[in-house]
Amino acid sequence: MKQQLTFLTLGVNDLEKMKSFYSEIFGWKTLKDSDGIVFYRLNGIILALYPAGELAEDIGVNAKGNGFKKFSLAINFHSEKEVDSAFIVLQKKGVQVIKTPEKVFWGGYRGYVSDPEENYWELAYNPFLEMDKLGNVKGHH
Repeated sequence: MKQQLTFLTLGVNDLEKMKSFYSEIFGWKTLKDSDGIVFYRLNGIILALYPAGELAEDIGVNAKGNGFKKFSLAINFHSEKEVDSAFIVLQKKGVQVIKTPEKVFWGGYRGYVSDPEENYWELAYNPFLEMDKLGNVKGHH
């Protein structure tokens, strides 16, 4: 199996509200917005927003489920200052802050925000993670 991720699809309850969050609050540009699905090209992967019921049907599972989803999404920055700046911008836009940025025991710096459907985004600086200018993780082959 290839060690890669191409798409990350979030099953959403309110497609328009979620699209508005990622487009207006995060400021991301859509790659495609039609046929009941929204795509955002990130650095090397696509984030897709798709109605939760339709996603469950596509997979063949029950759409009912609630509570903690047992995953988080992360955006890594090049410094603690960049993390703080992102939090300031998002707070001004009314984004729910789950945990304000703080230094963590392993040497990094991070905090958490939530989108309108409680998908948790970690905004972090990891001094041990090598990234290029586009935010892609550098690999050692």
